[in-house]
Amino acid sequence: MKEHESYVLVTDSAADLSETQIERMGLVSVPLNVFMKDAPAMPCTLTGKEFYDAVRSGRTACTSAANLARFRETFGEILRAGKDILYLAFSSPLSCMCATARIAAEEMQAEYPDRRIIVIDTLCASLGEGLLVYHAAEQKAKGLSLDELAAYVEENRLRLIHWFTVDDLMFLKRGGRLSAVSAIAGSLLGIKPVLHVSDEGKLVPVGKVRGRKNAILELAKRFAEECTDKASVVFIAHADAHADASLLRDTLMQEHGAKHVVIGEIGPVIGAHAGPGTVALFYLGESREA
Repeated sequence: MKEHESYVLVTDSAADLSETQIERMGLVSVPLNVFMKDAPAMPCTLTGKEFYDAVRSGRTACTSAANLARFRETFGEILRAGKDILYLAFSSPLSCMCATARIAAEEMQAEYPDRRIIVIDTLCASLGEGLLVYHAAEQKAKGLSLDELAAYVEENRLRLIHWFTVDDLMFLKRGGRLSAVSAIAGSLLGIKPVLHVSDEGKLVPVGKVRGRKNAILELAKRFAEECTDKASVVFIAHADAHADASLLRDTLMQEHGAKHVVIGEIGPVIGAHAGPGTVALFYLGESREA
């Protein structure tokens, strides 16, 4: 067995990778839990437009991390197949996925002393996490060993630049990212916040722009100023905002030199907190300093 075939790359559903992408890259994904507040005992099975239409209608979506049993089940299946594990986890300030995975890894390491489990906090979210996983899968396919790939991820995770804008400020208010007064005033004035993910893996408001189109163009401006490899793949994620995502893609490619732009959907895990209409941009840069 070749060294890069001796381990499995694992991610989670907060990375917002599609089933096709997961299969193509040979990944295993651990799902977070999503449910509607009015039906907490039932897992939410809505996705895409159906999910966001339900949220727009007034239903409240909630999320929780996978529990220890789920990690034990996922890791155990891989370990029993005689393979090691590299798990790239959703940012720890936004979820306890990483902490739970580390507990599971420590327990299972004792059961499988000949196997190895490495858990890395990506400090990334949505398709920012997904883009880091994408680059990791590329490096794995080139033959990197478990330790080499873990070092690559540690070295490059803070080069994954995240920019977000949301359409409805009340979702940020509900999540504690914005005061109620600011959310109401901003909504009345048509103010759209611009946010990024910090080096600590936190979602941080950076600026405010008047008007939706200007907010989208602000994301493109950040790319033009910060992207260090415009030939590298760029990910755009949206929460039922296809037209805005397409506008951003076209602006990046026609005005700012982007060569390869992939549009994906923000799934219910991230969408429950960001709300419908969110658009996000992810690319490689030197630093996350805003």
